[in-house]
Amino acid sequence: MNVDAAVAAVAAIAGLCTGVFAMLAFRWSERDQAKPTRSSLHTDAVLPPGVDTVLSVLRSSAVVLDEADAVVKASSAAYALGLVRGGKLAVEPMMQMARDTRRDGEIRQVELDLPRRGTGRGEALAVSARVAPLGSRLVLLLVEDLTEARRIEAVRRDFVANVSHELKTPVGALSLLSEAVMDASDDPEAVERFAGRMQNEATRLTNLVQELIDLSRVQNDNPLEDAEPVRVDELVAEAVDRCRQQAGAKQITMAAGGTADLHVWGNRGQLAAALGNLVENAVNYSPARTRVGIAGRHVSAPGGDLIEIAVTDQGIGISEKDRDRVFERFYRVDPARSRATGGTGLGLAIVKHVAASHGGEVTVWSAEGQGSTFTLRLPEAGAVRDRERPTDLTAEGLDDEDRPYETFNDPLPAHPAPEVLP
Repeated sequence: MNVDAAVAAVAAIAGLCTGVFAMLAFRWSERDQAKPTRSSLHTDAVLPPGVDTVLSVLRSSAVVLDEADAVVKASSAAYALGLVRGGKLAVEPMMQMARDTRRDGEIRQVELDLPRRGTGRGEALAVSARVAPLGSRLVLLLVEDLTEARRIEAVRRDFVANVSHELKTPVGALSLLSEAVMDASDDPEAVERFAGRMQNEATRLTNLVQELIDLSRVQNDNPLEDAEPVRVDELVAEAVDRCRQQAGAKQITMAAGGTADLHVWGNRGQLAAALGNLVENAVNYSPARTRVGIAGRHVSAPGGDLIEIAVTDQGIGISEKDRDRVFERFYRVDPARSRATGGTGLGLAIVKHVAASHGGEVTVWSAEGQGSTFTLRLPEAGAVRDRERPTDLTAEGLDDEDRPYETFNDPLPAHPAPEVLP
């Protein structure tokens, strides 16, 4: 009986010890799970409550630094801008600002120009950095990308300067010519000559103001709000009629083809203005007794079918260094010729904005002394397009694969006159 009691006591003691060890093991396991990991030391366990959530919704690039200048938290935008690399803040001026703020607790702000990542062209990234203390040990860095805002401001500043210059020129000429007319009141021939020049300057000023209005309209309006299927042949006919007088004065033949049964989707007025500007430029920059060709065709593209409208001339051509700038506002390849033709330097800028707002583009091919081809690519109005492809009248006579349209293989007529070929 004593033996059985001793065995029972031993078993009880063993069970008690096992339970104690199990409880201790469970406690140790909970303690290990509760220990902060390396990543948690630098995120939720260190940041004040709610800060992580606030930083995740900020549009600014956010970086949180601890007392050792290590990155505790950084947004994806901060990595994209190259502010954080290898767990460290990579911009020394910002690092120095953070240290100064940690020392005295003052909020600091500065604008910096940083090298852009991944480019070897030395392009600067304009940013505004603001540093503030976050609790007793952390520092918060917020960085705003100002690059696009600065670019827009530079464009606006240049635009205002260019407009001021362009308006001042004809206004000043009108003032001088009016004084000349008054001084030559007793000379009818001089009065007539000065009056003619005044009329030219007034026309130039009117055209400039109108194109400024047109440019402002295409930049601010949404053309697709009033979009409709537009027949390409009707746009071409309007453009030809618009330039018929200038072409006739220079004996320039205007030939059109390949535009039947083609439709584009967009604002009819803006599309007509864009194509009219291309044709007008071709006529103005072409020598006498040459041709201006207008050709259209359907093009299949991965993002949707397109309609290409190409305007080709036999003019002076555009040098390689000028091709990328011809669509800038007020940029003129030949300022003297532009002044003689009454050009404002806004026509191609309007074409570019119209094409972009309609989901298309405008490109240029040119060779000095041979002429230029401006190609307007626009989305096709598929709902009204005839599925039978029209014959492309420009398929023959290609002399260069880089020049997609060529309409000048036929000899010039003895007495060319503006005409539209069916």
